[in-house]
Amino acid sequence: MSPAAGGSAGEGRAADEGRPAADGRSAVEAFTDGPLTGMRVVDCSTVVAGPGCARYLGDFGADVVKVERPDGGDTTRAMGWRDPADDVTLWWKYEGRNKRSVVLDLKDPADLAVMRRLLATADVLVENFRPGTLERLGLAPADLIAANPRLVVTRVTGFGQDGPYAGRPGFATIAEAMSGFANVNGEPDGGPLLPPIALTDEITAIVAAFATLAAARTGIGQIVDVNLYESLLQMMGPLPGAKALLDYDQPRLGSGIPYSVPRGTYRARDGRWIAISTSAESVARRVMDLIGLGGDPRVADFAARVAHRELVDDTLAAWVAERDADAVLAAFEEAHAAAAPVHDMGDILADPHLAARDALPTLDGVPMQGVVARLSATPGRLRWAGRPLDADGAEVRSELDVRDGDVPPGG
Repeated sequence: MSPAAGGSAGEGRAADEGRPAADGRSAVEAFTDGPLTGMRVVDCSTVVAGPGCARYLGDFGADVVKVERPDGGDTTRAMGWRDPADDVTLWWKYEGRNKRSVVLDLKDPADLAVMRRLLATADVLVENFRPGTLERLGLAPADLIAANPRLVVTRVTGFGQDGPYAGRPGFATIAEAMSGFANVNGEPDGGPLLPPIALTDEITAIVAAFATLAAARTGIGQIVDVNLYESLLQMMGPLPGAKALLDYDQPRLGSGIPYSVPRGTYRARDGRWIAISTSAESVARRVMDLIGLGGDPRVADFAARVAHRELVDDTLAAWVAERDADAVLAAFEEAHAAAAPVHDMGDILADPHLAARDALPTLDGVPMQGVVARLSATPGRLRWAGRPLDADGAEVRSELDVRDGDVPPGG
């Protein structure tokens, strides 16, 4: 399985404007790998947030050239579980998918010259060095944009390119602690909890991909400043305003939320867990009728149920505990109320809905999440899993050699 060579930056742009491509193909046919066919992305970021941004762009057809360190490549090549078939980490197969791998030592003058030539052909650079590192390497964004006026430089850090925290190491755990997320996450009688998945990195990857495409849409070379701290802070909704205007601090409520009761997970008689939510008033009233609290003034509306949270939760928990999960789900379906089983990964792999939508395709022998959204005319696609280190180095260098007549050596 060998990735096709990516087109030069700018190919497919006639189609992007709704006109036939230069070779006579229709607008739709020109987007062979997705709506970003013809976009070149250079990804020299590591771990999850920056590489995740580039992965989203690659899933929608961009030619992503992954620039890796000579001392083992991206961190995810050595992180977490390994595929027993080939000993490659599952993280790398996932984060490295749809990317071509080239090894460059950016402290080596010859490799740095290759990097400059590569960036002269690119639409996007994704990096997650600490602020100032790119400049110290001789790759200052202002210089890169001067040489390539359309280049979007997406900089993913812990705290952003300026401000008093800018120079600090950026890790998701720190963002989860400082953003307020950990403070509201946990049981009422317990301490703050961090998420058990790469939540902040994945959110930041989506934010960075969205912002990168917004910048690229302008055709103007510019810097996209994305950071973990502010990306997760966006998820906190109106809580900053509630504190500033009302001196409100959201307490830890387990699975609950402060403005809708009931909402949580409840254990059925057969040991299975059910998640239940009643965020619409009409739904909440039907659930109150179902569990025997209909007509009780203590649960008459949102405010009343919030004030009597313990009564509602205890009554619902007892009602669920008296029934098997299937009976609970059937009763809620009949009441047109929201309830669902709590799935583990085994349940997810066996879910007929996900199977029908091919939401977990198998790539290089590994089930993984598919393209994040479906486009009806120009869908993205999974082309290959994470490639061996420097698997495409010779190909990428050869492409640059072919373009030497158009790209000044050394930038």
